[in-house]
Amino acid sequence: MNREATLRDYYQAMLAALGPSRWWPGRTPFEIALGAILTQNTAWTNVEKAMHALRESGLLDPRALARLTDEELATFIRPAGAFRVKAARVRNFLLFLHRTCDLDMDGLRGETVETLRPALLEVSGIGPETADSILLYALGLPSFVVDAYTRRILNRHGLVPEDIAYGELREFFMDVLPPDPALYNEYHALIVRTGKNWCAKRQGKCPDCPLAVFLEEFSPLTCTGKSIIPHP
Repeated sequence: MNREATLRDYYQAMLAALGPSRWWPGRTPFEIALGAILTQNTAWTNVEKAMHALRESGLLDPRALARLTDEELATFIRPAGAFRVKAARVRNFLLFLHRTCDLDMDGLRGETVETLRPALLEVSGIGPETADSILLYALGLPSFVVDAYTRRILNRHGLVPEDIAYGELREFFMDVLPPDPALYNEYHALIVRTGKNWCAKRQGKCPDCPLAVFLEEFSPLTCTGKSIIPHP
């Protein structure tokens, strides 16, 4: 299998069917980073409610947010779910920003993925997917984001094993694609849009999927049709 050619073919098929995604929503790098933390284990619609409450109160700024008590912070982000846990994670991220860039994310612009990613992963409550989302979407650095949709789609097409680790799945893309933040941004967004609309966990809608061309036959229950791409 020519992995680069295969991944580019998948990208072009999704882009042709869905058009540009224009992700990630947020007016500033900090808003995007905050959204990446709040969206853990919840729907984006819930995050929007929390972000709206913060915006209406003039708190979508790291310095303003840092002045809140833990209880006040938790109250504002309640709509995002697990609000006390997420308040602690936001606080940890604010402390990280205070140490590294005096609460000004523009101060991180000169960093690289190789130096900044390990530092983010040391922040309690920030895992690989959140760290990569902050790097890619908030800071425009070439760090590919993968998620459950990525694993599900590629596994159902016979490209990766079901139990592939996050790091291996990330490298599946980054090993062969150029370190282009715009490409990584759009690719991940297209995967999420495709996954949400066609590749559900229990039952896929393979015949209408933008990636149907890469399967030669379909199973109506599991969407695990025979792939026309050989397994790596």
